[in-house]
Amino acid sequence: MGMPPRFNEDLQYKEIKMPKLKNKSSAKKRFKITGTGKVRFNSAKLQHMLRRRSQKMKRTNRGTQIMCSADARIVKRNFLRT
Repeated sequence: MGMPPRFNEDLQYKEIKMPKLKNKSSAKKRFKITGTGKVRFNSAKLQHMLRRRSQKMKRTNRGTQIMCSADARIVKRNFLRT
């Protein structure tokens, strides 16, 4: 197991600060938090090759959508620390 680390008397009086937790920069660009705490995101598959996609699919994916609660919990906990 090894020896336990020695107690440094100087650390007793020094204020120890935790490092800052950073947000993921890519997640800040992709997700927004609504006023009620839900996660809003842009729909996928609307950037290129739109000729082969049906008009209904393009119409329903227009704009933004609300993420389901299970995925939103993962995004908020791991990527958007607020």
